[in-house]
Amino acid sequence: MSAYRESDGFGKLIFFSLFGLSILSWAVLIHKTLLLNRVEKGREGARQKILKEKEHLLDIGIPNELASPFVTLFRSLKGKTKEVLEKNHYFKQGSDAPVYLSRSDMELIEGSVHNSLASQTKSLEKNLFILSTVVTVAPFLGLLGTVWGILLTFAGLQQGSSLGSSQLIMGGLSTALATTVLGLVIAIPALIGYNYLKNRIRELHGEMEDFSAELIGTVELQYRKVE
Repeated sequence: MSAYRESDGFGKLIFFSLFGLSILSWAVLIHKTLLLNRVEKGREGARQKILKEKEHLLDIGIPNELASPFVTLFRSLKGKTKEVLEKNHYFKQGSDAPVYLSRSDMELIEGSVHNSLASQTKSLEKNLFILSTVVTVAPFLGLLGTVWGILLTFAGLQQGSSLGSSQLIMGGLSTALATTVLGLVIAIPALIGYNYLKNRIRELHGEMEDFSAELIGTVELQYRKVE
């Protein structure tokens, strides 16, 4: 705060920019951490309910309080499977014979589930680019403050030993040192948080892939026509 008070207008603008980046990065980090905690907390309940009753997969109802990316994947598979089965039943022209899924039907269902998986992963990764941007921009802003502070210091030295020049020198030195430190203090937690969140999302993506494969395998076992 002392360095901020002693800096000039442009130096204050650099400080404001750094403070803004800090607030933004911590807001994204906290929001994403809480979001992933909620996803992981609701993951087991939804998976256990679905896999426990998978013998009647298309009749399972999931309450809204268990909503999670895993539930969204299940609803995507359930909705597409019912749609395809209804289409096959319609083209059987009212026959009471059992309705099955062909190879092309299974490919259509798999494509729908994979699209849903990609959408859920994209949703989890939304706004993560802010952290990577902060990691890059904050040190450069700190470096800009350092260069600006040194320029102010040299300007003060050229003016001689007057009171005004002494204040200019002190302000320049404070800006030069403080902005560099502040830029690194902002960038380091943002980098750690970015890598931490990316790793958690990658693990969740792998679990969702395994869950999707198990659901598709169950549908194929129950409804695939033996050729």
